[in-house]
This record gives sequence, C-alpha cells and structure tokens, in this order.
Amino acid sequence: MRNISDIIEKYIKEILDSSDIIKLRRSELAEKFQCVPSQINYVLKTRFSIERGYVVESKRGGGGYIQVIKVRPVTDAELIDEMIGLIGYRLAENMGESIIIHLLEEQVISEREARLMISAVDQTIPDLGVPLRDEMRANILKAMLQSLTYKR
Repeated sequence: MRNISDIIEKYIKEILDSSDIIKLRRSELAEKFQCVPSQINYVLKTRFSIERGYVVESKRGGGGYIQVIKVRPVTDAELIDEMIGLIGYRLAENMGESIIIHLLEEQVISEREARLMISAVDQTIPDLGVPLRDEMRANILKAMLQSLTYKR
C-alpha cells in the first residue's frame, strides 16, 4: 500500500501531465486527501523541488494558492548542465537522489544507470565525516553527469 505522500504526489503529477503550470490551494488538497496542510507542504518541498524539475511558488493572502511549474529543458545536455550547476561544492544524499530521479523521469538516464548513480552517492559507501563525504558525493555525481554529456 502506498503512503499518503505518494498518493498526493501522483495526483499533482497527473494534473501536471495536462499543463506545465498549475495552481493549487493547500487547504483544498488537504481536505481532498483528509490530511493536515503541513502534509501538502512536505510533499511539495520534497517531491517538487528544483532538483526534480519543478518550481513551486506560494502566493499568500486572500485567495492564496500554490503554483507548481514543470520545467522542461530543451535538450538532455541542457538538463544535465542545469543539474551540474545545482550541485555546488557539497551535496547532501537526498539532493543527489532528487537529481538522479529527475534525470530518470526525463528519460535522460536508464533505470540501470540511475541505480548505479544512487549507489555511488549513498551515504554509507564512503566511511568519512559528513563534510568530506558531501564533497566527495558532489565530485562523484558531477563527474558522472559530465560523462553523460559526452555519451549522447
């Protein structure tokens, strides 16, 4: 059985299939899925981030809403370059996984490549302290992504 976050994510993605920009009301979604509004916030923050190819804007005040925009790059190489630009000097495991999932969803990489990349950025692989591990993770993922630009 899937959890409520998976169900909410699927619902929002189905709406995004018909339009790259949607406006949602947090309270209406919470009522629809019988959950607290903070659950909607959690899904939007963790599953609709820039690393995953989305921009989420919140409009507050009377009649406030949340706007979710699906960013569609022109080419695979452009998407890879954008993801490399997001990585920076250090990279947390969850952000690395989000980048990889986004590339998989956009069919830039195969499932097999995604599994290999995720295992390479897994926090348990290098037995190092957090800052050094995050630096190593950033360098590994950047190198993998750069090699993809030469593959295509």
